[in-house]
Amino acid sequence: MQLYSGPLSLFSRKVEIALNEKRLPFERVMVPFSQAAGYSPKHPVVLAANPKAQVPVLVDGDLTLFDSTLILEYLEDAYPEPPLYPGDAKMRARCRLLELEADEILLQPVRLLMYRTEPAHTDHARRQSQEADGRRAEAALKDHYGKLQAILAKKDYFCGAFSVADIALFMTLLFARRLKGPGLDAHEGLANWYVRVSKRPAVAVVAAEIAEADRVFSAPIQLT
Repeated sequence: MQLYSGPLSLFSRKVEIALNEKRLPFERVMVPFSQAAGYSPKHPVVLAANPKAQVPVLVDGDLTLFDSTLILEYLEDAYPEPPLYPGDAKMRARCRLLELEADEILLQPVRLLMYRTEPAHTDHARRQSQEADGRRAEAALKDHYGKLQAILAKKDYFCGAFSVADIALFMTLLFARRLKGPGLDAHEGLANWYVRVSKRPAVAVVAAEIAEADRVFSAPIQLT
């Protein structure tokens, strides 16, 4: 099994966590990345597999897949133990909704904070606009944190046992923290969950590698 990944690819790192949680051996191929060019030149396997030309791309024998959500669902079907989705149909649907929220809703305000990793723009008006967007993004994230706290309640993990929902939400919150977004101090249960997830070996390895990539590449950060 091969995974085409990127050092600062949030969605590739989701898949890496799942592979490691399932203890599946795989060869990781890091695609080219630089500060100046981002994810360029595009790897030929990625170009051939994904119309978006983005990682992650998973190759398992004669099957090639892209999109982190689709890959995680395939891994669960093909390699069900240990499970990363709940067995109950309704809880499994809730798990998928939480992954969707992390990837497509919660990530939207996180993207608006990316300017903080870039050199100050010489266009004063543009910088002011970015900072205004950043303030709105922080307010939106705080609102999301409160909703997530309510969903989590007193559970250790969002869907009972550790699941894809935890992987996706953790990764998005990790990127929010990297971009100097609002902290979790006002949401004790969510903060404790974040620490709990970060201590899982599969997660800790990924978090440490992202921190090292930040040190090596310095901003700007690329989300793929």
